[in-house]
Amino acid sequence: MIVGLGNPGERYAATRHNAGFLVVDLLAARAGAAGRVDDDLWVADARLEASALRLVKPLSYMNRSGPPVARLLAGLGAVPADLVVVLDDVALPLGAIRVRERGSAGGHRGLRSIVEALGTQEFPRVRIGIRQGELPDELADYVLAAVAPEDEPAFREAVVRAADAVVCLVQEGAAVAMNRFNGRIPPAPAEGPPA
Repeated sequence: MIVGLGNPGERYAATRHNAGFLVVDLLAARAGAAGRVDDDLWVADARLEASALRLVKPLSYMNRSGPPVARLLAGLGAVPADLVVVLDDVALPLGAIRVRERGSAGGHRGLRSIVEALGTQEFPRVRIGIRQGELPDELADYVLAAVAPEDEPAFREAVVRAADAVVCLVQEGAAVAMNRFNGRIPPAPAEGPPA
């Protein structure tokens, strides 16, 4: 089960905090999978290469993501290790990807909600770096703001790489995914000739 974290609604669609939703949307598009709303979850069943995936976006807002995820996991008879959570991370520079097998919420309220609802930190996650420049004192304003136009190419590339990291994690395991994706930030796109 791949859970992308974000906030529902048009107001939040283009914000940094919705990176997890964007990864799930990309995975669904790659698989040609149509989603459905099931109470407070958006769910799509997808097949990517050899892997059957349940793609999920909690619609209960970021800091209440845990209860619907825990309910769905229990309903499937699955365990937390069957889960991969995809989320934004303001502690990582824009474009960085960090795959982890387990760990703390690190201040991310959506991830904290899932940890609390499941009663464990023992599930993999893929973090997407969204930090660019100096961070303001009020982080909520930053993460809930739209991605700046000049940062859009790097942000979109990070979403693509995070989707690739999810597939690698599912098919080849955490060690391979960590080795392949962690700590590498692609160079900024070259500027074209002046107009």
